[in-house]
Amino acid sequence: MYSILLSAGWPIWPLLIISIVGLAIVIERAWYLRQIQVIPKSCLESAFSLANQLFNGKPVNEQEIQDLKQSGLAGSLFACLLKEKTAGSTADTALEELQVTAQTVWLKLERYLGALATIATVAPLLGLFGTVVGMIEIFGSQGAISGSAGSPQQLAHGISVALYNTAFGLLIAIPALAAWRGLKAMANQRQRECEEFTRQLFKKLYPTYSANS
Repeated sequence: MYSILLSAGWPIWPLLIISIVGLAIVIERAWYLRQIQVIPKSCLESAFSLANQLFNGKPVNEQEIQDLKQSGLAGSLFACLLKEKTAGSTADTALEELQVTAQTVWLKLERYLGALATIATVAPLLGLFGTVVGMIEIFGSQGAISGSAGSPQQLAHGISVALYNTAFGLLIAIPALAAWRGLKAMANQRQRECEEFTRQLFKKLYPTYSANS
């Protein structure tokens, strides 16, 4: 394998670097986007327990809301609603603050996915670039410029080596694209779950609110 990397020339090294970066992104996102990481069961239980306290007229202190915020990514959404409710904010004000918080949460869910999509797009282009560079070097070394004839066997071997770059680029791009689609679907699923639980919490905190009011 190492001999292939050496024979393929310097253009293959950027491909090797982005393959490592892409693998790191896939592992990090797959771990981060687990449901237990985004919406832990303890976070849900705590949020609705605090909502019940408020509904029953019992006070909720700031530290409890802060602990909820730190308990999971969705905790930021739940804590935002509870904080607005304890502050006596109207439903419309709470929704405005929630939208600001939600934007931050959605960005965290999709973090690095743009970079992974870029890797999937750029990898085959880098591979093609490496092949073109290799072909230029091969034909130059075979004396095509000076007009002397080279060995067909050496030329064929050189072309096959140059094509390593294209093959390696595709080898990176195909899994990266598949991983991006899978992780994007996971992020969208976590977002829908966060929206649903936040909607339920909002209805519990503001039972008389109507969007048309």
